Amino acid sequence: MNRSTVRTTAATATPSDDFRTMMSSFPTGVAVIAAEDLDGTPRGMTCSSVCSVALDPPTLLVCLRDGSPTLQAVLASGEFTVNLLHENARSVAELFASGDPERFRVTHWERTADSAGPHLPRHAHTIADCTVALTQRVGDHVTVYGRVRHISRPNGRSPLLYGLRQFTAWPTTT
Repeated sequence: MNRSTVRTTAATATPSDDFRTMMSSFPTGVAVIAAEDLDGTPRGMTCSSVCSVALDPPTLLVCLRDGSPTLQAVLASGEFTVNLLHENARSVAELFASGDPERFRVTHWERTADSAGPHLPRHAHTIADCTVALTQRVGDHVTVYGRVRHISRPNGRSPLLYGLRQFTAWPTTT
């Protein structure tokens, strides 16, 4: 684009409903981001804002709602897990999006001494353990950059996807 043809206009705010509709047309994978509070209470939330950042060192980012108990646990502990959900984990995605305080009581999860937070091995096709490398507040969310320290693949299922306000499985080819 020729710079001489670029117009400068006063910035106007895009209504959040328009932005939400636009982003719903961009399908993405579905994850549960999980961490433990300093007292050991598990916290977690469904998240579709996950992105790779760098290969060396392996780094990803997640965007978490400012003020959420999950974000508070991530910041307090300095670590978190990214549970990439598989095609049959829609109910878990919906549960962790609901804010139900009993979600960890009704969902199988595991935590080992080496893990960065709760693992959902029955519901995730891949799990990444991360150490917080950087955080940045933007609007009503905080971007958390995580240095990936371990990856596990509990099963070989396909990813769960979300777009156009609906869940679907990765299409298979025959």
